[in-house]
Amino acid sequence: MSFSVYGSNGDRPAAGRPDFDDFELGLLPVMRHFILSFADPDTQSWQHAYSTAIERWGVDQGLSIAHLVYKIVKVTLYCRPAGLAFNDPLCLEQRGSLTCDELALMKMLHHMRRDNTPEARDAVNLVTGGYPDAHLIQAGLTLANRFPNGTDRRGDTFRRPMLRVVK
Repeated sequence: MSFSVYGSNGDRPAAGRPDFDDFELGLLPVMRHFILSFADPDTQSWQHAYSTAIERWGVDQGLSIAHLVYKIVKVTLYCRPAGLAFNDPLCLEQRGSLTCDELALMKMLHHMRRDNTPEARDAVNLVTGGYPDAHLIQAGLTLANRFPNGTDRRGDTFRRPMLRVVK
């Protein structure tokens, strides 16, 4: 089932999505849980968002990533008086599909992480409805700076922390 912060969005599926990397695809359920927590605070879905991020990236990175996604969602909802359409984060049938609003947010982060300024600017305009909100851009660029293009600062891909025996 698809929703908007202010009610159902009539199942608006998005057409054509760019090739998101694994990191970006991992952001989607976290983002959806935060949006749901704003839409229906009684669900306390924000707890699922943090748990999902921790399960995917470990405690250190997961908490940081979830907090950055929270900031992006919060600012997006603030600058969009018409609301934000999203799919239910717990619905298995909708897991692989994106609403137009989700696609715009994902494209924004995708292009910011690759430092594609013109495409990122266009995506921000889609998210905000044509108004380049400075707080949204700052929140997106903060995440993009910390986690650019699917690798961390050492060039390693993101993965769960692994225990090793040290002698």
